[in-house]
Amino acid sequence: MERARDAALRVATTGRVADYIPALAAADPEAFGMALATTDGEVFGVGDWEQPFSIQSISKLFTLALTLAVGGESIWKRVGREPSGTPFNSLIQLETEHGIPRNPFINAGAIVVTDQLHSLTGDARGAVRDFLRAESGNPLLETDSVVAASEADNGHRNAALAHFLASYGNLDNPVDTVLEHYYAHCATAASCRDLALAGRFLARHGLRADASRLLSRSDAKRINAVLLTCGMYDAAGEFAFRVGLPGKSGVGGGILAVVPGRGTLCVWSPALDPAGNSVGGVAALDAFTTATDWSVF
Repeated sequence: MERARDAALRVATTGRVADYIPALAAADPEAFGMALATTDGEVFGVGDWEQPFSIQSISKLFTLALTLAVGGESIWKRVGREPSGTPFNSLIQLETEHGIPRNPFINAGAIVVTDQLHSLTGDARGAVRDFLRAESGNPLLETDSVVAASEADNGHRNAALAHFLASYGNLDNPVDTVLEHYYAHCATAASCRDLALAGRFLARHGLRADASRLLSRSDAKRINAVLLTCGMYDAAGEFAFRVGLPGKSGVGGGILAVVPGRGTLCVWSPALDPAGNSVGGVAALDAFTTATDWSVF
């Protein structure tokens, strides 16, 4: 992990911190944290691994898992499972495919999943928050209201996506309600430690921290498969080539990666590449999997 940090710091400043969400623009591009949580619950970390950051799209894997856990496979009638090959907030593909998002990890797909989770639970953001608190053991984990408001104030493209989805009958709740919950779970503030612990159910074949079953082994396998092919937007192939793990990124600079049967890794480095993925985070995970041979391949 120390070597992974060194690899990240060598390249981190070649990226750019997300500035289209003003509340994220002040992040230090040289900040770095990394945590490993094993399936047995041991946690190791380097750098700023206990510093909370905005998890952004990493939250999408938790909304998907909770939707499958509560509502079963009906979500797959509303969203696909294929890589997009286009930017995560693209409108073009949504129109050509008649309001069915290509996968649950691009923005349009995540908005649909949030809509279904809200219909199932009555409180999508609360469901995600409570799950993250329980799995991480951090009862203080919460939405950063400043970041959520900043996203809402500048979320014109997400609003366009949501209205597009509604026009095709692929939203059940009011657009404003869905977006409010979407922004809230994306604006969750959590540390690498929190996220590595919270993601262990995917390394434990669907089992939660208390050994209760959240997902069937089959559903856990399928989420990991979609993470591998779609979790890093239109750079998923490059991430699979370099890192070889299922992973989900967020424009706050975090990446959560799963090593099935072993544990989960979370890395945070705020400067991003053009696809919206952490430059330092990818480098760190590349170095870690190369040194350890921990890969699904």
